[in-house]
This record gives sequence, C-alpha cells and structure tokens, in this order.
Amino acid sequence: MNAVKYEPVKVEKKWVQIWQDLGLYKAVDQDKKQKSFVLIEFPYPSGERLHVGHARSYSCLDAVARMRRMKGMNVLFPIGWDAFGLPAENYAIKTGVHPMVTTMKNIENAKRQAISWGLSFDWDREINTSDPNYYKWTQWIFIQLYKQGLAYKEEIAVNWCPSCKTNLANEEVIDGKCERCGTETERRKQSQWLLRITQYADRLLDDLKTVAFRDDIAAQQINWIGRKAGAKVKFKVASSGEAKADQGRELEVFTTRLDTIFGVTFMAVAPEMMEGLMEAVPAERQIEVKKYVTAALNKSERERKQRTEKTGIDAGIRVINPANGRPVPVWVADYVMMDIGTGAIMGVPGHDERDADFAKAHSLPVVLVVSGGSDGKIYEGEGEVINSGKYDGLSSDAARKQMLAEGLGKADYHYHIRDWVFSRQHYWGEPIPMVYCDKDGWVPVPEEQLPVRLPEVEKYQPTGTGESPLAHIESFVNTTCPICKGKARRETDTMPNWAGSSWYFLRYTDANNNQELADKKKLKYWLPVDWYNGGMEHTTLHLLYSRFWHKVLYDLGVVPTIEPYAKRTSHGVVLGPDGRKMSKSKGNVINPDEIVAKYGADTLRMYEMFIGPFEQMVTWSDESLEGVFRFLKRVWGLVEQVKGGGDKRQNGEEAKRRLAKLIKKVEEDLEGAKFNTAVAAMMEFVNWWSENQEKINSEGVGMFLKLLAPMAPFISDELYQRLQGEGAKLISIHSLQWPKYAAADLRGGKQTLVVQVDGRVRGKLEMDENEASRQEDVEPAARQLSNTAKFLKEKQKVIFVPGRLINFINI
Repeated sequence: MNAVKYEPVKVEKKWVQIWQDLGLYKAVDQDKKQKSFVLIEFPYPSGERLHVGHARSYSCLDAVARMRRMKGMNVLFPIGWDAFGLPAENYAIKTGVHPMVTTMKNIENAKRQAISWGLSFDWDREINTSDPNYYKWTQWIFIQLYKQGLAYKEEIAVNWCPSCKTNLANEEVIDGKCERCGTETERRKQSQWLLRITQYADRLLDDLKTVAFRDDIAAQQINWIGRKAGAKVKFKVASSGEAKADQGRELEVFTTRLDTIFGVTFMAVAPEMMEGLMEAVPAERQIEVKKYVTAALNKSERERKQRTEKTGIDAGIRVINPANGRPVPVWVADYVMMDIGTGAIMGVPGHDERDADFAKAHSLPVVLVVSGGSDGKIYEGEGEVINSGKYDGLSSDAARKQMLAEGLGKADYHYHIRDWVFSRQHYWGEPIPMVYCDKDGWVPVPEEQLPVRLPEVEKYQPTGTGESPLAHIESFVNTTCPICKGKARRETDTMPNWAGSSWYFLRYTDANNNQELADKKKLKYWLPVDWYNGGMEHTTLHLLYSRFWHKVLYDLGVVPTIEPYAKRTSHGVVLGPDGRKMSKSKGNVINPDEIVAKYGADTLRMYEMFIGPFEQMVTWSDESLEGVFRFLKRVWGLVEQVKGGGDKRQNGEEAKRRLAKLIKKVEEDLEGAKFNTAVAAMMEFVNWWSENQEKINSEGVGMFLKLLAPMAPFISDELYQRLQGEGAKLISIHSLQWPKYAAADLRGGKQTLVVQVDGRVRGKLEMDENEASRQEDVEPAARQLSNTAKFLKEKQKVIFVPGRLINFINI
C-alpha cells in the first residue's frame, strides 16, 4: 500500500459497511463469557436529529462497550427510541405533521447518525415505545399495578401546563414551571390515575446502599424521597356552639420537633384542607374564609412557595394542644402545602423561621421552649427544654423520647415523595387499558385483548378542556364491559412518556418476544444492567420511576433482581461556544452532522471525550476540536511510516514501559469514566512516539492502535489493516484481544521532579519513577541539593506532588 492522505469520510463509510457485514456487535444470550450490559438512555425522536449531547454520552459508553468486548466479555449495548409522550407530540404540533409520521422520520434520521458515528449497537434488539408490539407490555404492566392496588383513580389538585395542555407529575415541575416547555404551571382539580410509588419509598431509599450510583445521583434520589423521622400529633378541634360537626374532629400534624410542642401558638392549614373543614368555621367567618381560600388556590404552587409575604386568615376554629390543654387558633395560610406533612402544621414561632415570619405578620405570640434563643429571637437548634412543664431540663432528644413514650405523639416518618400522577390529556401516548362500567366501575382490559391500540386520528392537538383528543372518538370510547358485557367507556387519558422508559432495558434482553415481556432465563442472564449512563435531569424522574416499576415486577416474580441498575453515572451538558445553552434562537447550535462531514466521526467522538471531565458541564471549542483532528492526522502519518519498516524496528525498553503504562491508564480511565484523561494519555504517548520513532516496531504500534480503537474505531481499523501490508486478510481490530501488560513492564524509567523553596524553583531531581512517587525517597534527596539547602530555615512545611514536585515552605 502506498502512503495516502487521511480522508476520514471515505475511511468511515468503508468500515461502517464492513462492520455490518461482519456482525461484530451482536450480543449472545446465555453465552459462557462474562456478560456486560452497557446502557445509554434511549433518545426521544422529538427533533430532526441527535445532538452533541447525545454524542458525548453515546461515544463514551461505546468506548467502554468496545473495550469490554476486546477483553473477552459478552457485551449487550442496545438502543431504541423513546417515541411516545409530550416531546414527540410537541414536535409534531410545531411542524404541523402527524406524530406518527414525524416520529418515524426522526427515528430514521437518528439511526443514520448513530451508525455514522460508529456506535457499536446491537441493532437486532432495537425497540420503539410507540410500536404496539412493545406498548402491549407497557399496558400489561399497568394492569398488574392496578391488580396489586398500586394504580388508582382519584380527583386531586394537579399541575396544569397551559402550553402543553396536560397535567404534570410533581417531578415534571421545576421551580413552578413545566420541565418541558418552561411555562408556569397552574393548579386545578381533576380526576387522575395515580401510581402508589409512596408504598415503595423505604425500599427505593434503603436499596440505594446496594448499588454503585455516583454520590450526587444517589443524593438526589435520597433528597427527593425525603424521609424524615418524627411524630404525628393529633389536635382535637374545640367544640363551638354553632359547629356541632366539631364533635370528635381532629387535625393531625407531622413534626420532627416534638420537643417544641409547648411552644405552639397557632396551627396553619393548607387552603386545600378547608374543603373538609368549612363546616367547622363559624357562620359569620365563612364568606371571608372562602374568599381567601379561592384566591390562594388560584395562585401557582411556585408563587405560594416563593412569596416572602406570609398571608393567612384566622378560620375561627380552635384546636386543643394535647401537651398543655390550651386552645390554639387555626389559620388558613397559602404557604402551607398539601404535599408537605399532613397539610397542617403546628406553628412554633420561637423555633422556626417560617413560623416566626407568619407570627410577626399576624401579631401572634412567641413562646421559647428550647434554650438558645433570647429576647424573642428564634432559635432553630436543639438544646435544653424550658417552659414545658415536667419536661423542663431534659435535652431535646430526651424530651422527644419521653413524650413519645407517654403517648403525646406517635413515632412516624414523613416523605417528600408523593404518588405519581400518571394520566396525561394528550393523544400521543399509550392508551391506559381500563374501561368504566356504571355497574362494575373501573375494569382492566382482558390481557388477551392487549394491546389497546392508539387509533389514527386527524386532530391530535390537545383540547385544553382537560380531556384527551381520544374522548371525541366514539369508535374508540364505546366498548363492552369485560365483566357484565354491558355498555362501557374506555379511559381516554394516555400514559406519560415515562411509562415506556420505565422498563425498556428489560425488553432489550428479548426484543421480539410476543408471548411475554421477556424470557425469564434471558432476564436472569443479563440483569442487572452493569453500567447505565444518562442525564442528571432524569435522576428524580425516569431513574426513580424505573426503579419503582422494577421492584413491583420483582415482587411479582417477573424479574430476578431487586435493583435494575448496578451502576449509574451522568454526563455534563455541552454548552455552545459562547458558554450558553445551545438554541437556534441564540445561533450557537453545533450540528454533529456538519462536524462529521468536515472532520470525521472519530474526531467528534474523541473531542467529546476530551472536552472535559465527563460529569461536568463543558463549553464547545472549535479550536480544541481542530486539535483533536490534528492529533488523528499525526497518528495516521506515524503509522504510514512504521508499516514500511515492519519488524526491523525494535521495541526498546522505554517503548515497552510506556505502552504498559498506557494500557493500564486507558483501561482504568475508561472504566472510571475519566475519558478526557484517557485521550490526554494517548496524546502524550504520540508526542513521545514522534520523537522516538526508531524505538517502536509494528507490533508496538499495533498495541497502540488497539488502545485507540474504542475511542476512534474507524481510523484504528483502517490503520491496523494497512499495518498488515498489502494482501493481508481483512480482520477488524475490534475483534482482536485487548492488549495486556506485565507488572514488571511498569517498573523502571526516570522521572524529573521540580524542587521549590517557598514556591520558587531551586533545582530539579531525576529519579527512578517508583522512588519519585514516594515522599520518603524524594525529600532527603531534595534537601541535599546545594541550591536547596542554603535557602532552608530551621522548620518547613512540605508540599509533595508524587512524580511532579516538592515544595519546602519555611515556617
């Protein structure tokens, strides 16, 4: 072969076809090799193409999958399409083209991109959540949830997005706004399907100890579940002559500070609670109280939580403090939320800043019951209990324990998490497989009748009335009750886009099974997912929901593992060159197709790895992209020179040592999600190679290309083939064994350390690499340098960076 110019587009097109013909990336069920299930979050086909954020996650995890295959593992690295839900429907509404059409077109384009990027997906296992053969099993899971009492319908206050014209789960509302479109949400009451995720709160929390989630990911789940230990306390409603219904009525609060109960000077309840309390309100106050409640309910949840002004109204109701028998006024306050505690709080303004603000605004008394506060100042810490009768002198903790032992309250837990609002009032989603009969109520569709297919319609836009567009299709709505065979109506709400993604990873193990969700033997072989990567924005949404569904399926004996994912990581967002979030309106969007057309997919892949620490937000740089392209051209040129020399060149000891270190470094960095430092190590080696070409032979170069292969698969395969010479049998480098190294090869070599005194360079030391990593070897040698000794005083603080620097700070 004659030396040729590096033309990435030509090279990559060639190898895409070869890889498809060889079928290199197909996972084998029940193989005797060690299995490795590597998973990326499948994309929404809700736009015209995949973006550079997808490329970052997919390329990095693809490098892991490729390396593990070369290490002899049976790797499952699948992909599919999260095709249902608001993202795809919003795109269809924006373009004016039916979601069935836009979704398939977008999938086709995204698949072309994924193949062009050299992603080693097993395309035989491709899935699509909008395929009836797939959502049949999503509906089947819903029916199992219903049969277990985990799915129920209830009229509740919901988050309504006036732009998307649908209800949202609490997790889909960020700072009071729709997480999808950014519109401020409204509160409204509506009959909804909910899933009892709260029944699994403890398991979702406790089982985090059994998996290797990155610390910040686990912390988000812990905080969202929000388990707090405390006590529930019942306050009896005082009888008033006018409100006979007060007899026997109680209001219950949850508190983590039972030790402050003697400091209660008011009770505050959420406006939503007044529906059941209004008859206890004195007649002369009812009009005013109703007026306040109506105004409060018209405010958004965000407005209520963020208002600095603490508004409220005295409901005219009194409750009895069980600790001292004193009457306490009940106020309706918009800062109290139904999803916090029981919807009622005991106001202790002496020991809670929020309560203190409310008490100040409405001239309510302040009583200090824990030492630490003075002169009416609030004190939120713990201490010695005071002004609390027989409990005086006890510590806060001791007082709580004694109060509980004496029945003043009942030990309990409070959770931030609420049941999952599951209904959506849009068209593009899985029909909920339930029918309503006047005689039998809600009845699940018989499993043999699944899937309940989404009908094709012309008008798919949201109605804005609180009903799905399906409600107006009589042929869909009108049906027969499975129990009494009488007239019934289908549920017309559809599932959220989180439904299909809550179990998709299971389907990858058996993508074409028409008899069951997946074969149990295949599930047992492949589960759990060994490494799952996705966006941090899904930590309290998809990740939590899918863990919930998995645990339900485990309880039903469908899946073999308690947790779905053994390891979870997340990648940082890629910002535009101007440091802002990419958007067309800002003109800062980077089109990965244009990068591939100009520089090739290998440059895109390696740049996405090199751009910065994987977990951090990074800013796109065209200059750095050019640097990666120059690096690949250097590799091309160096290999072109080596192949002509063949094995006449010798691998010197330094080459062996550097290759051994490189193997170890790349392997550890890819497994440790330190992709940027793996690329940096490759670049450092090439810098040495450029100056020492005579010290490395074709075998050594072949080892280097194997290390490069997971990150830059196209150029590695092309150069390895050229390295074999003309007429050599075609073999893909990705089917070869990962290089190995001997521990002995890591030893030896010299390292230069900088010696400083008070931050100024006073000399250099050249030492054996192993010695250079140990302070006990470096420090004596550095002190003996003549130019160091004369600047040292009697005592020093020593700063040591192994293999790099030692700095003596005189003190």
